[in-house]
Amino acid sequence: MIRPIMHDPLFLAQKSEPATEADRQIIVDLMDTLRANLDRCVGMAANMIGEKKRIIVFCNGPMQMIMVNPKITAASGEYETEEGCLSLAGVRKTRRYWKITVSYQDQAFHPRTGTFEGFTAQIIQHEIDHCDGILI
Repeated sequence: MIRPIMHDPLFLAQKSEPATEADRQIIVDLMDTLRANLDRCVGMAANMIGEKKRIIVFCNGPMQMIMVNPKITAASGEYETEEGCLSLAGVRKTRRYWKITVSYQDQAFHPRTGTFEGFTAQIIQHEIDHCDGILI
C-alpha cells in the first residue's frame, strides 16, 4: 500500500528500532511507496512513511533493493556532496563515503553483506542516517 510521506522533523529525528518478521507489511508498504515516487526519489527509510523501524529501500541501478536492519561495517573515500530529501525541503551539504560495506537482512530476514560504490553507496548512507535519526 502506498503511504503518505512523513515531513515532521521531530519524528524523523528519532532513532528507529530493529525490524522483526512482524514488520513484513512495512517492507511491502515502503517498497510500494518508493515505486510510486520514483520520478522524484531514489531511496526511502521506514520512518519516511511513519514507521520507526530499521528498514530501507533504494534504487540500485534499474532495480529496487530492500535492506532490513542495515549497518555499515566499512567505509572509504570520504567526500562532500549536496543532497535533497523527499521528507525535507531544500538541499544540504553532507559528507559521504565512495565505497561502503553493509551487513543487513534481506526481505526473508536472511543475513547478507554487500559492498556498494558511488551513487548507490550515497543513497544507502542517506537512508541509514534516517534510521539513526540523522537529518541532512
